[in-house]
Amino acid sequence: MALFEYFPNYIWNLSVAIAMESGGRVGEIVEMCQPIRDAAANGADAGTPQFMAQWVSMGERLIGLADEDAAQGRNFAASDKLERAALYLLVAERMQAQGSPGREATYAKALSTFERSTVLGKLNRERVDIPLQSGTMPALFTRGSGTGPRPTVIYCNGLDSCKELLFWSRLPTALARRGVSTLCVDQPGSGEALRLQQLPVDPHSESWASRGFDWLAARDDVDATRIGMTGISLGGHFVPRAVAYEPRFAAGAVWGANHDWAQVQQRRLQREGENPVPHYWAHVCWAFGASDVSDFLNKSRDMTLEGHLDRIRVPFLVTHGEKDRQIPLAYAHQTYDQLINSPDRELKIFTAREGGVEHVGADNMSFGCDYIADWLAQRLGGTTG
Repeated sequence: MALFEYFPNYIWNLSVAIAMESGGRVGEIVEMCQPIRDAAANGADAGTPQFMAQWVSMGERLIGLADEDAAQGRNFAASDKLERAALYLLVAERMQAQGSPGREATYAKALSTFERSTVLGKLNRERVDIPLQSGTMPALFTRGSGTGPRPTVIYCNGLDSCKELLFWSRLPTALARRGVSTLCVDQPGSGEALRLQQLPVDPHSESWASRGFDWLAARDDVDATRIGMTGISLGGHFVPRAVAYEPRFAAGAVWGANHDWAQVQQRRLQREGENPVPHYWAHVCWAFGASDVSDFLNKSRDMTLEGHLDRIRVPFLVTHGEKDRQIPLAYAHQTYDQLINSPDRELKIFTAREGGVEHVGADNMSFGCDYIADWLAQRLGGTTG
């Protein structure tokens, strides 16, 4: 399997793949992309305003159609359209540099559209806020099937994702079917925490992951002895770090390894590998609260898992796509090899035979979703059917 590559650069194609894997419709995506195909020819950063205009226009059209459904009492149909509208708005916003005209308004509309879809569709997700030392960590709680306190997984973002995209990865739905609840978090440096509270990335992920654990452990519908953690992309750094320094976690899993993210930045300075978003250096400075690239490199210099993984003493899964163009496959082997005290470690490389070979399965997320859901369910006491 391969990434659907409509545009002449990887970053724009990645955004399209995210939309397709998150519930977008091919006809709508083609209609949005056809008028701006030439705009991508000058590189990933050029043409992003045109990208936003097309995708926002489609989002607004779907909102109008959803309004017509809702007026007729067709709430489920309205919810389906609002889901796609929120998705297209978030993809459009994600492509813009911080401070770009319309970015804040587009994000606000995406959030309100997403919440309205939740209500009209009676969807299994509840927006919550988890107290941090400074500010809060906005999150989405999805309840696992079954009765009594449920095993639960904290699911964290990478560098440029958000809790809504985590929900649309279908992992929370897959886990719920298996009797496991999920808490999708906008941790510091991502989603609402960054955009609305200006909370920068905290590389010591155990600080915010522990707050998430405390919040879950206080709930009557969560079994505090069966709380795990997973994460996507840069979550491949955050999750092992958190599980290493928060011993209450019962298991960990990563959707894409990220063993030495500080080294990745040096490679990107040399134009090695692909970037995840346009305006990359401006984005990381914003996310880390850095004044310039030098300050960012200083703030992220300790983001390596070297010397930390021997602290992990619970089951741990490392997954990676064999053709990942952002993060080296070797990182997956490094993380796995250093889990020397995990009683149940596993390395899963997704190959062309099944799919999910690109970064975090951007070519086909279903294989990673099912594998991680089954693995976590088996370790935390859920069911695999």
